[in-house]
Amino acid sequence: MTRASLLRLALVGPLLALALGQPAFANCYADYKAKREHPLRLHYGVIELQTAACASPAAARSAISARIAKEGWTLLAVLSIFGPDGLAQRKESAGAFYLRY
Repeated sequence: MTRASLLRLALVGPLLALALGQPAFANCYADYKAKREHPLRLHYGVIELQTAACASPAAARSAISARIAKEGWTLLAVLSIFGPDGLAQRKESAGAFYLRY
């Protein structure tokens, strides 16, 4: 092996190992109901979650609560966690809260 080949292997090898060793981070989605007080307002929404938040309903609830709370919303319920194939059927119902957060 030439010196250039060894140098390329030394540089590319660790990067390739890192890339292959990383898990795939596919996103998932959840639909939820939330409220805001004074005056009372309710909404149904669809939100994109990272894989870690898809692991359990408790993780999804925590992630959604934190994101919607920034605009004064309180999470009432996580209805379901689903993949991209469930997006189209929920878009119209979610309206302005479709992938807003």
